[in-house]
Formats: sequence, structure tokens, C-alpha cells
Amino acid sequence: MPEEALIIVDMQRDFMPGGALPVPDGDKIIPKVNEYIKKFREKGALIVATRDWHPENHISFRERGGPWPKHCVQNTPGAEFVVDLPEDAVIISKATDPDKEAYSGFEGTNLAGILKEKGVKRVYICGVATEYCVRATALDAVKHGFEVYLLKDAVKGITPEGEEKALKEMEEKGVKIVEGL
Repeated sequence: MPEEALIIVDMQRDFMPGGALPVPDGDKIIPKVNEYIKKFREKGALIVATRDWHPENHISFRERGGPWPKHCVQNTPGAEFVVDLPEDAVIISKATDPDKEAYSGFEGTNLAGILKEKGVKRVYICGVATEYCVRATALDAVKHGFEVYLLKDAVKGITPEGEEKALKEMEEKGVKIVEGL
């Protein structure tokens, strides 16, 4: 059983330039994320991809008083993955309840149980956006007792300041920041 898992956070069309809620230059990390998928796959690691999978009337949308434009609505092109996921990747859908927000891949999902069941001890995290879903997922992974590594060369934030602040907070809470594995 693999002791490692690669967690790819929210690499979806709506978070890329031209999408409903774009992360600036989010598309620039696609080749790096694909490279990590290949590397981790070759090592026999578990590949996990989280996704926003919002119902049409999600609480985070401006129409319901939330901060965000409508994005990553279930079964729409905007919710599609933009990286090369293997067929056996574990897909974790989050923020599926119309009345609950969820930034972390662990929030309201069975991700922790799946990882523990598979014998995973170390998780490596990449994706978007560093200040939001990447940060929340990494911090929750620490809380669930995993050894957590953030792949700095395969994450993108909204602003350089926000990204720097999130990286510092994650590091202070036990996340190891690495790149170029």
C-alpha cells in the first residue's frame, strides 16, 4: 500500500484564465501538476483530485449573498478538470451542499477516511488557489495527522501578498514547503 498521496486541489476550468473565477496564471502550473501526477503514479502513490462541485444555488455565490461569482457548477464545462488525471484517481467533490461553504478537501467529505484506509501517511499538495482551498486542505491534512508537503512550484495564488501570507501560515502550522521533487 502506498504511504504517499498526491492531492491536486481544484484544477478546474473555472479557476483558469477565462473561467468564471480565474486564478491569475493558474494555467501556468498545469504542466508542472501533470509532471507530478506522472511522478507520483510511477511511485505507486494514491492520486486524489479535489473539486468544487457546487449546486446551481450555492451559498458562496453572489446571488445568495456570497462573495463569489457562480463557478464550478456540477456537470458544467467550468467544473471540468484541466489536468491529466489517471482513470483510478480518487475524485473528492466538495461544497456540494447548497447551504454550506467548504474550502478544504476534507470538509464535508470522506477524504481523511480514504487516505487512512489506504495507509497514507504523507500527502503532497498542489493546485489552486494557494490562499483559499490549497491552504485549507493543507491545514486540515495536518489536523488529521498526516505529514504534509506543499509543492510550491505547482500552486498558484490570487495575489503575491496573499500567497506569501498563506505559505507562512502553513509553514508555521507544520506544512513543509518543497519544490522540484
